[in-house]
Amino acid sequence: MNKEISGEDVLPFAGFPAPLRAAPILAAACLFAAPAAADTLAPWYMPAAQRAAQFAEFGQDYRRSVVDFQPFRVTLTGTGTDGTALRLTSLNPFVNAWFLLETGEGRSSRNWHLENAAPELFTVSLGESMNELVIESDAGTITCTPWEGELEEARDQGLPYAPICEGRLFLRNRGSGSYTMRESVTEFLRSYVPFGENLINLIKDTLYEDAYLTTSQVMDEAEAGAVVAALGHADLRDTRVMRSNLRVDLVGADSTQMEAGAWYAVQNAPGIYASVVQPGMVSREVMAVRGANGLDGVENYADVHMFAYDMSRFDLRYEIGTSHPEVDWSPRPSGAGRDYNLPGPDGFGTVDPLQMTGMLNPVFIDRVAAIFAGGFKRDHGAWRLTDFAYTNHGHHYGFLVNGVVLSRLQPGLATVWVLTDGTVQMGTWDDSLNFLLPNIRFARQNGTAVIEPNDEGVGVPGAQVQSWMGGNWSGSAEAQLRTLRSGLCMRTVEDRQMLIYAVFSAATPSGMARTFQAYHCDYAMLLDMNSLDLTYAAIYPREAGSEEFSIVHLDRRMAESDSRHRDGSPMGRFIEFSDNRDFFYLLRR
Repeated sequence: MNKEISGEDVLPFAGFPAPLRAAPILAAACLFAAPAAADTLAPWYMPAAQRAAQFAEFGQDYRRSVVDFQPFRVTLTGTGTDGTALRLTSLNPFVNAWFLLETGEGRSSRNWHLENAAPELFTVSLGESMNELVIESDAGTITCTPWEGELEEARDQGLPYAPICEGRLFLRNRGSGSYTMRESVTEFLRSYVPFGENLINLIKDTLYEDAYLTTSQVMDEAEAGAVVAALGHADLRDTRVMRSNLRVDLVGADSTQMEAGAWYAVQNAPGIYASVVQPGMVSREVMAVRGANGLDGVENYADVHMFAYDMSRFDLRYEIGTSHPEVDWSPRPSGAGRDYNLPGPDGFGTVDPLQMTGMLNPVFIDRVAAIFAGGFKRDHGAWRLTDFAYTNHGHHYGFLVNGVVLSRLQPGLATVWVLTDGTVQMGTWDDSLNFLLPNIRFARQNGTAVIEPNDEGVGVPGAQVQSWMGGNWSGSAEAQLRTLRSGLCMRTVEDRQMLIYAVFSAATPSGMARTFQAYHCDYAMLLDMNSLDLTYAAIYPREAGSEEFSIVHLDRRMAESDSRHRDGSPMGRFIEFSDNRDFFYLLRR
């Protein structure tokens, strides 16, 4: 642990071919390779040869646990002062977010899934003596020995996130989504968040200084107008005024009288914008671009609702649900695409001993700005036909949470990923991008591209938009390709990155592509489909300086997915109770 670490030793890319290590894009990632005073790798030394060997094993197919699958894991071992055997594994030291603590030996051993409350601030280790948890930051160092009773108490609480070690760490417990659990979480929010104000203030003061919550809630109308002007208008041939199921307070407009294709700033939600349209309004010039099928009469007049997020104001994060997506086999692949000797395509069929909570950490409740549902569940997240069904185990959709690879990212699939510096990217994954893996904090794949850039960098329909099986687009319960769908689009406007989430009330992949084309998207992908529950999206406007927020849905009928407190007030999905589905959330910077 105290051995001097050379730059070669800590390079996470030692297992990759030289051309990839020399690629220009590597410059940003390499900042994690240089030792520094606050370098989170310092307690987690691993020789380069061992790191390369682990990454080589990561690409192989054999039965193992999700922990043994992690290519960047590092383990420290020690013994507590009470004689307890300790084994602390950082599942990805470059991300510094998730840890597995194993206490005891043999049949008496127990596993505890720990989450760092602030990976940007806290370095976690077993200390020099290897007999206690040591949590260091610029604000000071604390030590704790939670195996001496605190962990059992935290588990007995049954909360998805139970604070330990003075709130620097959380014990993650699998959420249930039951009514009792929802009320318990609510009580936790009411009691812990005020108690944890010191932690929250530490995060504010250290990471965000004066640009944290209060000031970020205030947005000058001129700035909002400038962003709206930069977003411009979609390329439409029909700009009628629409009355839709989007009900949100807008700056200078009425949501019941929104002009199709225009963008509007949302009141008390700085950096969030709304728009409505119908695919049949798209201009003839857009429709003339090759690569998509024609639209029928139903699809032409089906409403599309959109929220756009100015990513200069938000951090994008991702969490999987208590049940979905799973990590075992989808029933779709067969033949060469399936290995019956393995419990799942990556060698494991469960995420145990890791715990999936199905909700965001309540410590972020005062920063949450928006949430939208994730992608397909595992059953539908792989190919049934075409070459993708018979290679790479059927190309199961990959996903990462807090730097932990729960399912490999597959080449050729539409992917959104978030790096440790907060950068959000979207594109079609390729194995040449694997050097980014140490520094990817969150990622989700879902099918193939709806929109992708052509040789001139202009967004056009993806190569598989016209192929039902080739794009793995799925359909309704009646096997209709036209159905309720949601999608995610990335657009750059005057060096401002905009993330757009859209719900299409009845659309084919072609209808989605034409709409995203008209809105000048650089890249777009499908998320989920078939019900408002699976395409859920909400934002949380709040008055400047207020801790209270309202819940505003992209389609007002999505409110049926929320629960209710005993007093009848709304209980926000993914925020105040666990859910079985995965989701993205945006936190104010």
